[in-house]
Amino acid sequence: MKNRKILVTGGAGFIGSHVIRRLVNRYSDYHIYNLDALTYAGNPENLIDVENSLNYSFVKGDITDENLINDLFSNYRFDSVIHLAAESHVDRSIKDPLAFVKTNIIGTINLLNAFKNLWNGDFEDKLFYHISTDEVYGTLGDEGLFTEETSYDPNSPYSASKASSDHFVRAYGETYELPYVISNCSNNYGPNQFPEKLIPLFINNIIAMKPLPVYGDGNYTRDWLYVIDHATAIDDIFHKSNLHETYNIGGFNEIKNIDLVKQLCDIMDKKLNRQIGTSQQLITFVKDRPGHDYRYAIDASKIKEDLGWKPSVTFSEGLNKTVDWYLDNKKWLDNVTSGSYRSYYKEHYKL
Repeated sequence: MKNRKILVTGGAGFIGSHVIRRLVNRYSDYHIYNLDALTYAGNPENLIDVENSLNYSFVKGDITDENLINDLFSNYRFDSVIHLAAESHVDRSIKDPLAFVKTNIIGTINLLNAFKNLWNGDFEDKLFYHISTDEVYGTLGDEGLFTEETSYDPNSPYSASKASSDHFVRAYGETYELPYVISNCSNNYGPNQFPEKLIPLFINNIIAMKPLPVYGDGNYTRDWLYVIDHATAIDDIFHKSNLHETYNIGGFNEIKNIDLVKQLCDIMDKKLNRQIGTSQQLITFVKDRPGHDYRYAIDASKIKEDLGWKPSVTFSEGLNKTVDWYLDNKKWLDNVTSGSYRSYYKEHYKL
């Protein structure tokens, strides 16, 4: 379908900016509208390279503002939504669960209602694409993988809020025949990620020779997905999937946090011309967080088999690319690590 009018929520954020860049550059006959509240993790600098494109528009606004959302849908008549806007940091959700309820649940319902009411059952060539997380499935032991049929079992306020939003999207599909797809992704990493998450946080700390706070014994395991590969998967799902499908998106790898940190330390030492082992001395084990899920691991075979998607880089390749980007973009990193963020970091990790 040509001449689509696509609303991307949270498009100034980490994953959203990569999705918007891909869509703007690949589909000149689409118009991409970026709705972002520009909270601490939303950064217009992430999209400087496309901000003047004729098929791109930015709208500052919050998905929790029901009147704003209704007005936007009425004025622009979006035929598709790619919904990425979310509060996403587990640690912050433990401190302020209500903020996650407002954004991740109420915000999603506002979008669903506006989309439903605008098209009023005329859903031909329309799509509501909801992006979620593998954390809705809870935690794994030493064996097994999350599949699209895994029962939901969220353990943090963040994952509970995302699980709820997933359920509302499916409920609107069943109740109102709203055309939707959902994807649940593993941990993303790559360029433009706000440095509250593990990899950019530790890159920043290694540069400054500051402690690297590792929860518990460091043996928590995650699957890691390079953000540019995630943007490609979102593009494929948006254009190729059948309605009411769910896809798990993962990097086909998993690694313990402590092993990741040690690998990152050695890469940084090499690129900063430091003696190998220097950065590992910064590793500082800190008190574990409440409800910390032991292991996430995704079975991404469905999207590979159905849509032909697979990661373009290994984790080692992606990690090296990520380090290079942050070292080449120190100004960006300095700009986002504001005073308010430094205060939050100091309070949370007690460092």
